Amino acid sequence: MIATKRFVFLHLHKSGGTFVNEWLLRFFPDARELGYHLPRKLIPPPLAALPVIGLVRNPWSYYVSWHAFQATRRQPNALFQILSNGGEVGFEGTIRNMLELGGASALLDRIVGALPASYVGKGLNLPGSELAAIRDTGIGFYSFLHGYMYGGTEAPRIAHMEHMREELPPLLSATGETVSEPAASFLATAAPRNTSAHRHYSEYYSSELRDLVQERDRSIIEKYGYGFGE
Repeated sequence: MIATKRFVFLHLHKSGGTFVNEWLLRFFPDARELGYHLPRKLIPPPLAALPVIGLVRNPWSYYVSWHAFQATRRQPNALFQILSNGGEVGFEGTIRNMLELGGASALLDRIVGALPASYVGKGLNLPGSELAAIRDTGIGFYSFLHGYMYGGTEAPRIAHMEHMREELPPLLSATGETVSEPAASFLATAAPRNTSAHRHYSEYYSSELRDLVQERDRSIIEKYGYGFGE
């Protein structure tokens, strides 16, 4: 969570937020970090009326990026460990388990118990009690995170991660924020941050898993105009 006098930026997990956090803190003098992966409901009351800016990405791409990142860590997080059965079930099985958390998942209680009881300021930074709200919703994990991060009475101003270099400046300008030439240059040319090494995401999906993402994350796919293979 990065706040300025004109807006608050919320960092949705594995959706380009590390890059934007660095950009804002480097080039916007009054930008300050208030927490890591914190949701909208935790914006301090004096700032709650400010516009909320965030990012979203193609859900099919999200699941591949998340799995690739966790699978190569020396100590994957508890969410990955349980969903993947300690890395034994592979991408297909892990993501299928992840997509079923909003349904009749036998794993949800284990994950809720394994996640931290409160915010810890690192990693996914998702308390188990917050993830418990996914139960019986029928939505995908990424859709849950999107609603958890951005939910509120006023719609957030969201840029597509895939086009954030073009879409972020007008979003900031609409709040009255000035994007300097150095800031614009960095945004246009700097290398991505915190990326995962993997092939194009479409190569990882069976037709069944592809369709399950379509079903579980339909709201994001339709709202933001995503399609498989883009």
